[in-house]
Amino acid sequence: MLKKIILVALSTAAVSTGAFATDHKYQQKLERSGCTQMSEMQGCDINKTKAENAKAGFGSAPATSTQPAAHNQTRNLLAVSDEGNTVATIRIQSGGKVLVNDKSVAAKHAGAALHFQQGMITFTVTDDPAGKSFWMDTDAGTKGVIKAQ
Repeated sequence: MLKKIILVALSTAAVSTGAFATDHKYQQKLERSGCTQMSEMQGCDINKTKAENAKAGFGSAPATSTQPAAHNQTRNLLAVSDEGNTVATIRIQSGGKVLVNDKSVAAKHAGAALHFQQGMITFTVTDDPAGKSFWMDTDAGTKGVIKAQ
């Protein structure tokens, strides 16, 4: 009986060590590139710098004083339902700060869009103001568009 307990304990210990699959060099590449494991699967290149990946639409570029004036303005948006009802008011301020219904939310730049969530609603706002921005409520199963205010 003692042999079975020891065998089970050793096999459990051997299996649980697989959770630490990333090595130190890989972690350094992720930090240098600004990628995450998820963004790497979407095309973020861990062999490039943060700035190069930001130009490709992954992560955010370091703030510079040479940015166009349009990036220093606030974008006011409305998330609306198919019936035309306002679901949320969205403000994207200079510096990347995002407010949904006047509450600050964490936002992530991926590809050519900004993704953020409040409650069960996920918002996707494209960088191009004329692009297709949308919202989706995973709990209620509803979705709609996001348009300029």
